[in-house]
Amino acid sequence: MATGLDSNRTKIAKRVIEVFDYFGTTNKSATVMDIVRRYGRPQSSTSELLASLVEMGLLYKDPMTRSYLPTPRLATLGGAAQPEFIRDGRLYTYMDRLAQSTRQTVALFGMVGTHTQVFRVSNGADDGAVALEQGDSEVLYASATGLLLLSTLGQEQTKKTLWRLNSEAAPDQKFGHAEYCERAATYRQQGHAVGQAGFIAGAQVTTALVPVSAGERPLALGVLYPEGSTIGAEALLETLRYGVSQFSPNAMRDLSNDFAPFARAV
Repeated sequence: MATGLDSNRTKIAKRVIEVFDYFGTTNKSATVMDIVRRYGRPQSSTSELLASLVEMGLLYKDPMTRSYLPTPRLATLGGAAQPEFIRDGRLYTYMDRLAQSTRQTVALFGMVGTHTQVFRVSNGADDGAVALEQGDSEVLYASATGLLLLSTLGQEQTKKTLWRLNSEAAPDQKFGHAEYCERAATYRQQGHAVGQAGFIAGAQVTTALVPVSAGERPLALGVLYPEGSTIGAEALLETLRYGVSQFSPNAMRDLSNDFAPFARAV
């Protein structure tokens, strides 16, 4: 059982991550009230937190507008442990371009314990584009992306994990164990998946594994779109698979033709 001190530390850590997440997409600056309204936090403690982050060199404070923005130090936190295509910004640039080209939401997913978590989002411009937030989390079996990531653990570990998750699932969330194992095996062989997006009702996802070096954690890049969307599914999959292949350690770095299949279909 967590102590009161442990609980307080957890709350502080969560609030710090919320501030970092706020700057993780399209927000380049923020006032105290922006953070307060977004996360429902007390104004006084939020002001203290932001002031502490300024002292640590993680945020700048504009004395004229009283707004905060990230410093380069924040952008480099944990960078040394990331794959090269994340360190040099290629993957995030590609995500932004893919979202612009498809006008749909593009997200980078990872596996955290028994959940799929959204690591980064590039928002789509279409009306009705799927709304997703960095840090959103969903149990692995609830999405095609989750099953794809789970499949990277190998057949036996996938079976064991799905068995445990099914046994712990609520009665209305039980699933066919054999069917899901078969789906995961197919996804593992393909390296991609198309199906239920999870996270939000009525959304589909086309997702593909991002090539990583031995010992690195699996990542998947997905394009999310509303069910019934007129998006060209086959062209989208071809575009996505070609795009992620460029992040292979042995791939050329010329991404000028990444969107050719999708452009031809449109």
